[in-house]
Amino acid sequence: MYDNYVFDLYGTLVDIHTEENDAKVWEKLSLFYGFHGALYAQQELQESYLALIQSKETDLKGELEKEPHYAHEAFPEIRIEEVFKELYAKKGIKADDALAVHTGQFFRVLTMEYVRIYDGVRELLKALKKCGKKVYLLSNAQRIFTEYEMNYLDITKYFDDILISSDYGTKKPDIRFFEQLIEKDHLDVKKTLMIGNDVRCDINGAKEAGLDTFYIHSNISPKDDKKPDSTYYLPAMDMKKVKELILQNASGTHGV
Repeated sequence: MYDNYVFDLYGTLVDIHTEENDAKVWEKLSLFYGFHGALYAQQELQESYLALIQSKETDLKGELEKEPHYAHEAFPEIRIEEVFKELYAKKGIKADDALAVHTGQFFRVLTMEYVRIYDGVRELLKALKKCGKKVYLLSNAQRIFTEYEMNYLDITKYFDDILISSDYGTKKPDIRFFEQLIEKDHLDVKKTLMIGNDVRCDINGAKEAGLDTFYIHSNISPKDDKKPDSTYYLPAMDMKKVKELILQNASGTHGV
């Protein structure tokens, strides 16, 4: 019987599609930067953005791997607002934190085709809370995007704690991110179930941390995902079925 349910967000509870390679995105973002005095050509801005991300991730990976006695591969998660801020600095503009965040959120809106919860998500979360269960979120995401999207979707209120990887500098499947949640909320791993749609990040990472797992194959799951060795398995998104399986509090490996 589980007391704690840890959810991934995108592809598990929330369906989202973004497109960062659309030329119109960079055209409009370069205009936004220009409004604030940072003059970029469209391609220059895109190339600078990608180069900064790669550089910052490489530097952070090096720092993570310096941890003594840590033999695992590092999975760095930068704070994306720092990239948007540095893009201003490259053009001699001193942007404050608020402008950097607003620029990042403008970018997110430009790239977003849609964001919505899967049918049955609220019913599942409400049922778990009604049963007295603890509900947590462990998401590979950016705080300046995800916090606002969750509020917009009106699901923040269902979680006892929300951990977003950009706050911690590391992301799933790094065991350090799972341990942050386990230690912060004093979770008994034997009474905790991880629910996600990504074999490598959600399932393998959680298993290494000692958690039981529930894999849901959704429209956002990696295309090369194969049926994992998870405690529970669902081959297609069906929140009604997820709710049934979770509330059964069954043990052992199940397939449907």
